[in-house]
Formats: sequence, structure tokens, C-alpha cells
Amino acid sequence: MAAHLPPVQLRFELSTLVRASVASLFSNLVTRPTGQAIRLGIEAQILELGQSCLSVLDFSEVVVLDFSCADEAVAKLVRRYQLDPAAKEVYFLARGLGAVHRETLEAVLLRHGLALPVQFDCHEVALLGGVSPAERASWSALERAGSASPPELASSLAAPCQDVELCLRQLQRRRLILEEPGNHRFRALSSLLRDC
Repeated sequence: MAAHLPPVQLRFELSTLVRASVASLFSNLVTRPTGQAIRLGIEAQILELGQSCLSVLDFSEVVVLDFSCADEAVAKLVRRYQLDPAAKEVYFLARGLGAVHRETLEAVLLRHGLALPVQFDCHEVALLGGVSPAERASWSALERAGSASPPELASSLAAPCQDVELCLRQLQRRRLILEEPGNHRFRALSSLLRDC
């Protein structure tokens, strides 16, 4: 099912959530209970919204991210929506990631067979986690274009259109891109970002 554009954008400043959830003065995402508290807070806001949304996980003030917290806060959250076709249309994009977060987050995503679009401190956007090389190439081409049809992307990739469309459908099914309703075009999640 195609999402109705534009989805509502929710921004979650993880450093603020950790301080509110566990009464800490620090912006460290460590321990499984901290991750669970953050995830439950995010899930409650998504549930309360009750409609399609782009949930932006903002890491810009996070100092430390450990594996157990990333597993509990990010992987379990993303898995709930990416792997369940019956779940409401919720899309995730991480923002403000630095090199200190990348290795931890990518390892956790790979372990769960998940992927997540991320915007790094330098504003470079990448896809972390587990996707096929063809899916990654299609995602990257769409990221550069912002919005495109399968034939347009196939032309830019010099690849068969049916292969590119299959990759786009897989990426859309995993909620890594959006399908624009009614016009057979796809859209990169980063193209929906607005300052908030």
C-alpha cells in the first residue's frame, strides 16, 4: 500500500529522551533498560499520532551509544515496523550521527537484518544495515534524485527496469523509501526532511 504524502514528521531528540526517561544528566545511550525506556516513549508517541509518519531519530547530542542500548532502542523499534506488513506505515531516518555512532548502529542493524537511512553530521545520507548490492544501488540512485520513476532510475543505473522496480518494491516494503500514490514514482525519505 502506498503512503499518503507527506507523512507527519516526528522528531525524537534521543539525548532529551534519555535524560527524561532515566533522570540522567548525561546524553549517553547505554544499558538495555535505558534503550527500552526510550523505545517505549517513542512507540507511545507514534501510537498517539495514529497515522503515517516519518520518525526522525536525532543522535546529534548523544555522546555514547553502546550495543545493548542500540539493540533495544533502535533495532527493536525499527523491526516492529519494517518487518511487519500489517503494522501502520511508520518510516525511520536517523539524523546527526557521527563516526562514534556508526559502527555500533550498523552492527546492530546487520545482526537483525534491518536497514536504516541515516544523515551524518556532514549531511551525507547513507543506508546502514543489510540490503543487497542491487537494492543499495537503487536506493543510492533514488537518494541522489530525491524522487523518480523506475524507468528513470533504470536509465541512470544502466540496469533493466524490471530489476530496478523489484529493488524499489523491496525497499518500499521495508519502509526505506516511499511510493508516491497514483503516479508510480518513489521518493527518498531524506527528501521529506524539514527543519524542526
